[in-house]
Amino acid sequence: MRRLNRKKTLNLMKELDAFPKVPESYVETSASGGTVSLIAFTTIAFLTVMEFMVYRDTWMKYEYEVDKDFTSKLRINIDITVAMRCQYVGADVLDLAETMVASADGLIYEPVVFELSPQQKEWQRMLQLIQSRLQEEHSLQDVIFKSAFKSASTALPPREDNSLQSPDACRIHGHLYVNKVAGNFHITVGKAIPHPRGHAHLAALVSHESYNFSHRIDHLSFGELIPGIINPLDGTEKIASDHNQMFQYFITVVPTKLHTYKISAETHQFSVTERERVINHAAGSHGVSGIFMKYDISSLMVTVTEEHMPFWQFLVRLCGIIGGIFSTTGILHGFGRFVAEVIFCRFRLGSYKSTSVPLPDGHTSNHLPLSTDNNMH
Repeated sequence: MRRLNRKKTLNLMKELDAFPKVPESYVETSASGGTVSLIAFTTIAFLTVMEFMVYRDTWMKYEYEVDKDFTSKLRINIDITVAMRCQYVGADVLDLAETMVASADGLIYEPVVFELSPQQKEWQRMLQLIQSRLQEEHSLQDVIFKSAFKSASTALPPREDNSLQSPDACRIHGHLYVNKVAGNFHITVGKAIPHPRGHAHLAALVSHESYNFSHRIDHLSFGELIPGIINPLDGTEKIASDHNQMFQYFITVVPTKLHTYKISAETHQFSVTERERVINHAAGSHGVSGIFMKYDISSLMVTVTEEHMPFWQFLVRLCGIIGGIFSTTGILHGFGRFVAEVIFCRFRLGSYKSTSVPLPDGHTSNHLPLSTDNNMH
């Protein structure tokens, strides 16, 4: 009884077979079919390799939301060299809340030589080249995000030669913590002193002839310091054409959460607009000589996430490639054989057309003449 049930089940499964097998004696192979099969297998292998490379690659997904964090502090990372002696310049931050952050809270004044060494010039040239490429091809920023923490450091390399030249510039580097409101970080003549209505700088004792706000920004970033990330002002160098000259940078800071397979950090991106002018009160160009970086915090936060193609999607795409190529090559091969058969059939019919044979009574015969043999007697 069980054998009968099993046999009925097998017969039922055979009737439901959607892929009937054709006996090998009914299968006919051809050179054209083999050629098409070879092309199909080669194409499948090539596209499979390409699809696997796409599967291994990752991309960055950008999401936007409102930044609800207004209580935390914003870190400013600074490394700027000014072509003046350290005792002549002062740096500090003043925000919209009239809160002053003095440079003594986290900045270091280091006497240095303004002119770079050959190795440092090469570093600056490469950094400026990367900056120009980033402005032309924005997709390179994704590569920088994915290579964070594992790429080479973007900091200025130390001076390799022991220059005997006396220091003629001041390197101001370190970090400051400020409120998450718009503010103004500036470097100008004289040290900053607190004032009931803001702040002031002791610039009366410094001669105007010693003013020189030529500067080089080796690094400027906001938020957590992430090695390998290149910021818009890194490598910038400005040479003053006059003693009384103002350099202004208008910065918009965007809070950013970065999540990759290597790191997870909270940092800040920013865009900048540059402006410079000579202070000439007689010509109506008023202001104070110095370097001013006015920053504003965006209300939007960007979340950058590195994503990867799921394995099931890779399998679906792979099956689509294999099935599509087999179907397409089968259709093209069948169509090609049909066209070839039509052309060859007409050619054969044309070669076997009947010839006209004249008869003695003046009629013609369309029948093919019988073959004759000259050796017949």
